[in-house]
Parts: sequence; C-alpha cells; structure tokens
Amino acid sequence: MMRILVTGKEGQVDTSLQTLGENLGLEIIRIGLPEIDLSKPETLEAPIREIRPDAIISSAAYTAVDKAETETDLAQAINGDAPGVLARLAAELDIPILHLSTDYVFAGDKDGLYDETDTPAPVSVYGRTKLSGEEQIRAATDNHVIVRTAWVYSPYCNNFVKTMLRLGETREELNVVADQHGCPTYAPEIARALLAITQQVVVDRDPTLRGTFHLTGQGETTWAEFASAIFKGAFERGRKRVRINPITTAEYPTPASRPANSRLNGDKLDAIYGLRLDPWDVSLDDCLNKLITDTIKDPS
Repeated sequence: MMRILVTGKEGQVDTSLQTLGENLGLEIIRIGLPEIDLSKPETLEAPIREIRPDAIISSAAYTAVDKAETETDLAQAINGDAPGVLARLAAELDIPILHLSTDYVFAGDKDGLYDETDTPAPVSVYGRTKLSGEEQIRAATDNHVIVRTAWVYSPYCNNFVKTMLRLGETREELNVVADQHGCPTYAPEIARALLAITQQVVVDRDPTLRGTFHLTGQGETTWAEFASAIFKGAFERGRKRVRINPITTAEYPTPASRPANSRLNGDKLDAIYGLRLDPWDVSLDDCLNKLITDTIKDPS
C-alpha cells in the first residue's frame, strides 16, 4: 500500500485527502501538532524519517492573510521555511514532494488568466511567504510538483461558503466585494487531483510530470456572484433568502492587499495529467448538499 505523508490535521485539503485516500486504498498519514510544529521547521525531520513515506504532500499553511501583515516571521516559517525543509527531506529520502501554493503569488493585475510562465509578484506578506516556499522547494529538489490553486472551499473547516451560510442565518443582506475575480475551487476536487498526481509521480520519474501547475475549478466569478450562488442554493434547500449588495474593494479595506484577478489557467495540468476539475457551480452543489441537505437528513 502506498504511504503518503500529509502535513496538516485541521485543513480543508488534508481532511479531504484523508477521506478520499481511504476510499482509494491509500495510507494517508496526516501529521501536525503535537508531532510537528511548522513554525519550528526543525521539528519535521525526526517524524518524517521515522514514517519513511512514499511521497509527501505539503498542504498545511499559514492562511491568515491579514494577520500575516504583522506576523511576518511566523508566516515565513510556516509558508516558506517549512516547505523548504520538507523538500530537503524528500530529496534525501528520494521521494516526490507535492506542495499546495496559491494565486496570491501574483499581483492580480493581468487582464487574462495567469499561466505557469507568468512572473510572480505578490502584493501581500502571505503571498511573499508562499512564493518563498515555492522557491525553497525548487532549490532543494527537482522531484517536486507545485500546485497553485485559489478560492478554496469545502464542507470542512473555515471557508467562504461556510462563512456566508453562517452570516446568512442572522442577516437579511450582506455586502460582498464584486471587483475581485477568481475561480472557486472545491477541496475534495483538489484532493482527488493531488492523489492522482502522487500515484503517478511515485512510479514514473518522467521530468515532464514535475514542475509547477495551476489547478482551479472551471469557470470564473466574483466574490459577490459566488455569494449569490451560495444563497440561491441555500434557498433551494430550505434556507431563507439573503440579498447580496455588490461593493468595491475600496469599500471593504483590509490590512493585506488582495489580487483583483486570481484566475488561473489549468491547461498545462490537463495536457500533462489529463486532470481538469468540475465547474465550480457543480462542485458548489455538492458542498451545499453536504452542509445543508445531508445535515437535515441526519442531524448528528
């Protein structure tokens, strides 16, 4: 049985990896606190050497985008230095490492979709630390797959869909930013793609399978349109109506700058691996079923 070490015990993607991996007959070993502390990358070596996995999936990250503006050293340790240590260990064990990165490595000022040849230019501490993680992995080993994604949501943990549903329980209307564009991406779909990639790179040393790839749900939208779709689906499942008022980014200032354009082109991943995720609205239906419909059927 293939043994895959996954960093993180409380994230959307690592939770999805655990669920899907079990169904595929893979041994998913999730490690986090107290076994390791990504803010102290030196804690990684002993557990990983003991586990001796067939591959590493680096999915855990510091994702508090606004807090990162003041917790720079912590964000750098978790997002930049820890992935570098993981990549060094992967190289020493001669195994592949897959690393989940982000649209925030780009400035967001491109007119079209970002592809893998575009030059990163992050506009936030979070984006800079995630780019540092990419760079440290590339420097440590060629046997890597860096997967950039965006606007991640799922039935698990904290995310935009769950936040909207929670706010909608007590609000009649919500103001949501309408001038940031992106591709919502379903964590279970990310997990499906990561495990498909992992199973291939473990047995195939072809260098074309390595490198940097973009992975998002098909289609694009804005946060306001995404919120409207969430509440439309929620209403169809028995929740009350909630009105969305589109606003500008300037009307909702935050400590960290957000890319106005987070759209990523997934053609390379499709060409190399034959992987393309479902349209985001199809995946949203599945997510709402799990959060609302299935909960109604089984309150436990």
